Amino acid sequence: MAELTRRYVVMTMASEAPFDPADPEGVFVLKPWKDPAALRALRTYRDHCYPELAQDLDAWIAAIVAGPMIRGGIGQRNEAWGKRTAAAAAPKRARRSSHTKAKPRRRVKTSARRTRKGGRKKRGR
Repeated sequence: MAELTRRYVVMTMASEAPFDPADPEGVFVLKPWKDPAALRALRTYRDHCYPELAQDLDAWIAAIVAGPMIRGGIGQRNEAWGKRTAAAAAPKRARRSSHTKAKPRRRVKTSARRTRKGGRKKRGR
């Protein structure tokens, strides 16, 4: 049995209304075909849901990735932002092992007569 099913009909409203974050029945619609941030959110959701639904979501994600790139208004804005944040979050290249070895420090000879504060020790007679 397929776990990913259509349960709601989403329509554009005649006028925009403010979103109520306190409404437990409120929904937030993402369009992963048109918005790279929505696709990223879908991948994160897939990684944190039960296996059967994750399998269905994985097939959907594969279809989106293989399909044509379509961008809506928000998707275009998010795409530019996502590229900047992805570049900043990218791991830095690892150095070669020959460059990571620390060179030993050279010891500086100090006079036995000097104290910690830099003064000279007095000799006893």
